[in-house]
Amino acid sequence: MPPPEAECMFTGIVEGAGEIVGVTDAEGGRRLRIRTDVAFDDLHHGQSIAVSGVCLTVEEFGDDWFDVFLAAETVEKTYLGTVEEGDRVNLERALAADARFDGHLVQGHVDGTTTVTAIEQVGDDWYFEFDLPESLSQYVVQKGSVCLDGISLTVADRREDSFAVAIIPTTYDLTTLSNKEVGDPVHVEVDVVAKYVESMLDGYAEQLLAE
Repeated sequence: MPPPEAECMFTGIVEGAGEIVGVTDAEGGRRLRIRTDVAFDDLHHGQSIAVSGVCLTVEEFGDDWFDVFLAAETVEKTYLGTVEEGDRVNLERALAADARFDGHLVQGHVDGTTTVTAIEQVGDDWYFEFDLPESLSQYVVQKGSVCLDGISLTVADRREDSFAVAIIPTTYDLTTLSNKEVGDPVHVEVDVVAKYVESMLDGYAEQLLAE
């Protein structure tokens, strides 16, 4: 029986990319083998790693690869259920307690997927536009934080049914954004702070109505 997908914390600062080198559909989910482009010298059983923004647990590992199991819910709610050998994913190990916090608070709990609707190079940078799912629209604000495929980004433009981010060359080259095309899916995790604020305000409103 595979280990449960762990509670973890990330920053959205992707360490590198990996390649899917093995896919096995199993009872109750799917197993992926991922070969890493970067040296993870602390890989161990039970370790939490964000795979394109999805918090997963290392089951087995070698010098340059590791296996993760996708539970049925993960297969249903993310596009990892459709990846194939040769596809590339973003990788980030869970945040250590004494590590520098450079991005924003990311849990690895994907809220949904969106679609790339436009890509434009502007000078040395890149401009990516995405559909904005109605269920997430209240959490995405101009200049706010959003996590896309595990990458901590700032919303550069917010419209009624879309939003956009600006990508610097380092992020473009290091992550799988350089492989994305219009129509491709992207995982979205909204800022958890916005969720907490919403929850607190809802509770306050309920209390006022009860008085």
